[in-house]
Amino acid sequence: MSWQIVHWIAGSILALAWFPRIVEAAIGMPRIADVARPEWDRRASWAGGEPRVSVIVPARNEEEDIGATLEALLALDYSNYEIIAVDDRSTDRTGQILEEVAAGACGAGSLVRPTLRVMHVAELPAGWMGKTHAMWTAAEQASGDWLLFTDADVLFKPDSVRRAVAYAEAEKADHVVLFPRMIMENPGERMMIAFFQALFVFGHRPWKVADPGAQDHMGVGAFNMVRRPVYEAVGTYKALRMEVLDDMKLGKVVKNAGYRQRNVFGEDLISLRWVKGTFGIVENLTKNFFALLSFQWPRTVASIIALAFLNLGPFVGVWMAHGWARLPYAVALASIFAIYWGMSGLSDVRPYYFLLHPISTCVVTYTIARSMVLTIWQGGIVWRGTKYPLEELRKGMV
Repeated sequence: MSWQIVHWIAGSILALAWFPRIVEAAIGMPRIADVARPEWDRRASWAGGEPRVSVIVPARNEEEDIGATLEALLALDYSNYEIIAVDDRSTDRTGQILEEVAAGACGAGSLVRPTLRVMHVAELPAGWMGKTHAMWTAAEQASGDWLLFTDADVLFKPDSVRRAVAYAEAEKADHVVLFPRMIMENPGERMMIAFFQALFVFGHRPWKVADPGAQDHMGVGAFNMVRRPVYEAVGTYKALRMEVLDDMKLGKVVKNAGYRQRNVFGEDLISLRWVKGTFGIVENLTKNFFALLSFQWPRTVASIIALAFLNLGPFVGVWMAHGWARLPYAVALASIFAIYWGMSGLSDVRPYYFLLHPISTCVVTYTIARSMVLTIWQGGIVWRGTKYPLEELRKGMV
C-alpha cells in the first residue's frame, strides 16, 4: 500500500470525525439558551414569591478564595435563599474565614441579608470522598426548593441566581447547569482552556443535553442546580459518595432517571480561574482523567492513542502528505479552527490559539498518562491530603 493511499485513508477518517461535528455544533449551539440576555432579567413566577434556593459551598483549604466567594453570594439579587458553607477538615484559615464572614453577615442587616450557616466536618467517614460528603451533609440541612451546588472559588454576579431560577421555572427544568466564564491571566492558560473548549464541543454535545432521547448529559461543579425532590429521587450524594467526577455524575444520574436537564450560557454571570499556568491543568486533572476512563488502563491507553490521532493527525498529515492527499487533512484542520472561532465568541480566547492546538494536545495526553500511572502506582488518588484507595473508587463508580 502506498503512502498516498495511507494518507487518503487516515485523512478521510479525521475529516469524517471532525467535519460532521462542526456542522452539528453550528446548528445546535445557537439553540442553547443564554440567561444573560435581557429576556431573562426577571423573577421566577412562583406561588407566594420566588422559590427558596439553598446554595451549598464545600471548602477544603480555600483560604485564598472563599471570602470573596461568600461575599459575592451574600450580595445576590434574590429574595429567598440561604447559603450553607462547609469547612471540610481544612488545615488552613478556611474555617476561621467562614466564621468571620458569617458573623459579619449577621451583624450587617440580618433582616436583609440571607442566612449564612457554617458547618465544620472534623472527620471523614469511611467510604466517602471529602467533597461529596460535605455536599451531602449540607444538603441534609438545607431548606430550599432548589439545591445549588457550587465551588469555593466561584464569583457570582448579583443577578446570576435570579436569572437561572427564572429560566428553570419557565422551562420546567429539573436540573440546570450554568457554564462559567473562565478567568485567564496568561497565554498558557488561554491555550489550555481553548483546547478543552474544542474537546468539549467534540465530545460532550451540549446541544443534545435537553433531548430526552439522547444520552448526552452535563454537570459542572461551579453551578449544579437541582430540584430538591429530584436530588432525593436519584439517591442524593450518597449514590455518588466515591465519585471523583461528582459534578458530571450528578448530571448523568439525573438524565438517566428521565428528568429534564438543561445547560445554559451566561457570559460572566459566574466566573472562576480554573487553572493557574499551563501546568496547572496537569495538577488539577491528574486526579480526574483515570476516573473519567473508569480506572481501566487498556481503555486509557486506547484513549491516549485516539486523542493524539484525532488532534495531532490533521497537523502532521497536512505537512507530510502531497498533492490532493492533503485535502481531507485540510478539512479536519478547518473544522478544528471553526470550533476555535465559534467558541471565541463565548470566551476570551482568540481563534489564533488554534495554532497551539498540537502543544495543548501533548500536555493533555501527558496528563492522562500521568493520571493512570500515578493512580496505579499509589494504589489510589491522593487529593488535598486524603488518600482514596483504588478499589474503593472502582466499587463506588456510577
